[in-house]
Amino acid sequence: QVQLVESGGGLVQAGGSLRLSCAVSGRAFSTYAMGWLRQAPGKEREFVAAISWSGDKTIYRGSVRGRFTISKDNAKNTVYLQMSSLKPEDTAVYYCAVSRGGLASRPGAYDSWGQGTQVTVSS
Repeated sequence: QVQLVESGGGLVQAGGSLRLSCAVSGRAFSTYAMGWLRQAPGKEREFVAAISWSGDKTIYRGSVRGRFTISKDNAKNTVYLQMSSLKPEDTAVYYCAVSRGGLASRPGAYDSWGQGTQVTVSS
């Protein structure tokens, strides 16, 4: 069974940075693509970024491309989301999840969700 535990969220001013971490247990880390998704209050969950199981391919939501970077550390079984130039509209609960079908930008392609970590960006 896959377990994912996110951390690193918090309150930051607009223009600031945060790094989210997702610790992954089980075989999923070296087998499947991993993604970060987010959900703001009153909105549907949306895709943010994903990385292939090998780490050599990444995809991003258009509004975060150039500001966010997804990466993984195989030795630590951890996926990261480095977020820079944060904007108030980035405020959401951020989740990491597994995509068993490869890189995907559709939230429905993901399962084995973590509990989420809150990111709040003040203006």
